[in-house]
Amino acid sequence: MITNNERIRIRRQMERRIRDVVAERRRARLLESPPETPASDPADPSHLTPA
Repeated sequence: MITNNERIRIRRQMERRIRDVVAERRRARLLESPPETPASDPADPSHLTPA
């Protein structure tokens, strides 16, 4: 049986690996696709605020 500390360490390690993979895929996607206008980026909320 694994201890609580081991469980926390394993979870953090998995989360770190997932973040690394997500960041790598995001970089690859940005490199292969042409840059879009910032207003069309759904992660950028700046186009939602009134000017």
